[in-house]
Amino acid sequence: MKNFALMGAAGYIAPRHLKAIKETNNRLVAAFDPNDSVGIIDSYFPEAHFFTEFERFDRHLEKLRIEENTNSIDYVSICTPNYLHDAHIRFALRNEADAICEKPLVLNPWNAEKLIKLEEQYSNKINTILQLRLHPSIIALKHKIDQAPKDKVYDIDLTYITSRGNWYYASWKSFIEKSGGICSNIGIHFFDMLIWIFGDVKNSTVHVMEHDRASGVLQLQHANIRWFLSINSETLPEKIKQSGQRTFRTITINDEELEFSSGFTDLHTESYQKIIDGKGFTVNESLKSIQLAHQLRHAKVSSLSEDYHPFAKLPLSSHPFN
Repeated sequence: MKNFALMGAAGYIAPRHLKAIKETNNRLVAAFDPNDSVGIIDSYFPEAHFFTEFERFDRHLEKLRIEENTNSIDYVSICTPNYLHDAHIRFALRNEADAICEKPLVLNPWNAEKLIKLEEQYSNKINTILQLRLHPSIIALKHKIDQAPKDKVYDIDLTYITSRGNWYYASWKSFIEKSGGICSNIGIHFFDMLIWIFGDVKNSTVHVMEHDRASGVLQLQHANIRWFLSINSETLPEKIKQSGQRTFRTITINDEELEFSSGFTDLHTESYQKIIDGKGFTVNESLKSIQLAHQLRHAKVSSLSEDYHPFAKLPLSSHPFN
C-alpha cells in the first residue's frame, strides 16, 4: 500500500484522483487546499490530515519524511491551478516523492525541459495524466493507423465544446497567464492524442483565438486537422442545445466518426495503476503537446475572408470556424 498526499483537494478534478487512490488500494495521508470545501474527502479518506496553509502542509510532509515512519509520502498528486504545477512538482521531488500531475503538466516548453533535468537529480519520477491514450477506442485507432501505409494522410475534423458558466470568468481559468488559455486548459488532451497517433507537427494556422473559443488548421505527419474548441454554450449545434446537453465532442476521420463518448472521464484509476506499476506517462511524452499549445497561444491569427458556418464542410486549405 502506497501513501499519497493531494494538492488541490477542493478542485474540480480532485474527486477523480481520490477515487483512483482508493480503487488502487492505496491511502491518502494528507491533503492541501487554500479553500476548505473538501467534504468529498469523507467519501474516501476521512482520516486524512487536511491543511489550508501550504506552510503547515509542507512541514507535515517533511516531518513524515524525516521520521521515516509508515506514513511517509510515496506520491504527491497535483490538482492545483495550471500555473502552479511546475512549483508543486518540484515540491514533490524535494520531499522524495513521485509526482502525479494533472494536465497540462506545465504551460511552457522550457519549464518541462527543466523538469526533465531536475528529475535526473532525484530518484523520483514525474508522471502526468494523459487518459485519452488509455481509452479503448483511441488505442484501437492508433493500432489501425500504425498498420496503414506509411504515406497515408487523413482528413480530420475535431470539435470539442464544453460549456462553462459565468463562474469560469471569475476564476483563475479565465486568466491566460494562469491557465494557458483554452488550448492548454481544454485542448491539451486532444492535441496529445492526435500527435501520439498521427505524428509530429509540420505546420499550424490559427484562425480564432479568443477567451472562450479557438480554432485552426493543424498539419501533422499523417493528418490534416480542422479543430475547434469552445467553452461557450452558444457555439453548440442547435440540435445539441435543444436536447439540453452542454457538452459536444466529435472527431471525424475521413468522414467516419470516432466514437469515444463513454469512458472519457473514467480512466484515472487505470492511469494510477500504470503509474504505480512504473508505466506512467513521462515529461518527455507530454512535451510535444505542451510545445504545440504554447505555439498556438502565441500564434498570429490568420483571418478568414469569408463568413463560414461553424459546422460546414470545407477543404482543409481553409477552416470552417469564424
